[in-house]
Amino acid sequence: MRALSTVLLLFTVAQFAAAADMTPDQRAFFESKIRPVLVKQCYECHSQTSKKLGGKLLLDAPSEMIAGGESGPAVIPGKPDESLIVQAVRYDGLEMPPKKRLPENIVNDFAEWVKMGAPDPRTEPPKIVKKATQAPLWSLQPISAPKPPSVKNVSWPRQSLDAFVLAKIEQNGLQPAPDADAAILKRRLAFDLTGLPPSDLSEMSDPSDYVDALLNSPHFGEKWGRHWLDVARYAESNGNDGLSRNPSFPHAWRYRDYVIRAFNEDLPYDRFIAEQIAGDLLPADSPAQRDRQLIATGLLALGAKPAKAMNENFEMDVIADQINVIGSGFLGLSVGCARCHDHKTDPIPTRDYYALAGIFRSTETMWGAAAHQGLTAPQTPLHELQATAKVLPRAELEPIIKANPPHRPPAKPSFKYAADAPLAMGVRDAKKIEDCKLNIDGESKKLGAAIPRGFLSACGGGTVVDLKQSGRLELAQWLSSPRNPLTARVFVNRVWLQFFGEGLVTTPNDFGLSGERPTHPELLDHLATRFMREGWSIKKLLRTIVLSRTYQMASRSGDAPWLSHHLRRRLDAETIRDTMLAATGDLNPQPASGSLIQHRDVLINELPSLHQPSTQRSIYLLMLRNSMPPELTPFNLPDATTVLDKRDSSALATQSLYLLNNAFIIEQSRRFAKLLVQTGTNSEKRIAKAYRAALGRDATAAELQRGLDFIREADSMLVSTQTDHPRRELDTWAAFCQALLASNELRYVD
Repeated sequence: MRALSTVLLLFTVAQFAAAADMTPDQRAFFESKIRPVLVKQCYECHSQTSKKLGGKLLLDAPSEMIAGGESGPAVIPGKPDESLIVQAVRYDGLEMPPKKRLPENIVNDFAEWVKMGAPDPRTEPPKIVKKATQAPLWSLQPISAPKPPSVKNVSWPRQSLDAFVLAKIEQNGLQPAPDADAAILKRRLAFDLTGLPPSDLSEMSDPSDYVDALLNSPHFGEKWGRHWLDVARYAESNGNDGLSRNPSFPHAWRYRDYVIRAFNEDLPYDRFIAEQIAGDLLPADSPAQRDRQLIATGLLALGAKPAKAMNENFEMDVIADQINVIGSGFLGLSVGCARCHDHKTDPIPTRDYYALAGIFRSTETMWGAAAHQGLTAPQTPLHELQATAKVLPRAELEPIIKANPPHRPPAKPSFKYAADAPLAMGVRDAKKIEDCKLNIDGESKKLGAAIPRGFLSACGGGTVVDLKQSGRLELAQWLSSPRNPLTARVFVNRVWLQFFGEGLVTTPNDFGLSGERPTHPELLDHLATRFMREGWSIKKLLRTIVLSRTYQMASRSGDAPWLSHHLRRRLDAETIRDTMLAATGDLNPQPASGSLIQHRDVLINELPSLHQPSTQRSIYLLMLRNSMPPELTPFNLPDATTVLDKRDSSALATQSLYLLNNAFIIEQSRRFAKLLVQTGTNSEKRIAKAYRAALGRDATAAELQRGLDFIREADSMLVSTQTDHPRRELDTWAAFCQALLASNELRYVD
């Protein structure tokens, strides 16, 4: 007994540490896929409040799950096949729940959860939280307009932003780093604002002029649109419809192009929100504008859909995804936790969840043919961003569908819908507008009272006034209201994260009690206030930050305590690929037209790889859940299953193997070598050109000598196996080019 108690004590201590170390994705996985099932299917017989405790097994706390019941531990972290809970839901010996086997996707979720170590944010048995005694949540307090603080070094700040940063640096006994070298700053600005290296090596005479040129570049929207697509969980296939089925989203690319255009045109963020939540309900001055607004609502249709077969909660699972993108994406709150019970830490009661759910229950989601959920077509000729204006009756689409059964693709998937019926994903108000009844324990078959449609009460949200519409228009207005304390703070924090490697709040999707408090709360509010006062202009916000002295400090590796210096960061996966293409002169700067799977309705897993070679920017590559572009996946490309807070930048051994062996790298190295060989026979000139093309700078004398030594040694190694001099020369220079493309300097920005 003492041994068991010791084990439980050690586990409990470890569990507290694990909860602290848990990644946001792991927490989201447990909260969205594991906890709801435990509450609905298990707690009735396996919780402390159960009147009929089964097998003396408790599942409402991690320590109880590890202790187990009469049959042993329910969970053995990292070992799904040995964990009784996985065996039970698989109906492998044990059979739980006893009345009906759970859908296969839920069974797979439990196996995956245990495999990842059974991360569990529950640190103790559930208890009733006394809301009245809780300290008010900082993020729900009104946004203030703090005055810049006094600083000792009054000559250092260039603007008010700098004063907030310098005050913290001085309070902690530190000194700010010196200004970055002009060439380094130019490279940093180019990558941060366009995702591409500088187009020339000329000296940057005026940083403000250079910043304006970058902000006005069409590549700006491609870079910053990609950041938003991480939040929007953008992908071109479902990826969550069982192991053998992965229906495509052949029209998702229109939303991608909408986002790029919105950033390039500096669409105000409050308008950006409104179009994505309720574009179909907004007035439009032209058919083209209406098309654009309808495409914008694709945000609500892009999520990975749960398996519909044998899933009585399918409709509410779709709504849960839509609430999650609103909560995590715009508000920085895990609203989804309130689906089954009042939020354990944040002031979000279950009633608020179902007030939001009613809005989306009164909304029809249209995904295209792949999901048999409605096909949409325009009322106008094709525009630059064509979308839907009405939903065609099923009968009118029989030229289209009858001849091309959606789930029976030809061997070479090439069928297209009729030329006069371009489609898009999106939403519209449902024919029946109704409030949602409370789902007891999150179970759609156990209904309570109807909850009036509305918004989060803790943020000053009321109820929907126009009862003839879904309420999405009023939801959009509430989200972007200056009185809402979260929206501006959350977006400003996401912008800061992209420039500095960490947000002022280091948990961008969680501004609740479980998240981190801001390191510079006054600065966060200062920027949020300025953002709203300047018309929610994203470009003005970015310009303010990059022209600050804080942003333009020199960089160092490691941590940057209190923003005392800039942080050396690895480029993201898309920028690494685009930089390699730019170095070899292969990058096609033109926007892509559509997608490789546009107008196709296919099951991804039933076909060979649909990825094709491309020289266009990485944002235009085919993004399939469970099958992302192979050129990008080694460098932590997100899987688009949920709202991403920040990308992982960990260095892995597989990345080095990729740089050595990947076909894309090898091909680009050879193309790079051909360019150098064509410049003449002078090896020094070739090396100098290679450094300028790949790294954006001149080679030093030492680097020129090392390059010459490398070429000589590589050529001598190949002499014995290759007598053909032109081929040997190309192979030698390709090896040199690959070394440059694989270098840390190419993949990192100072």
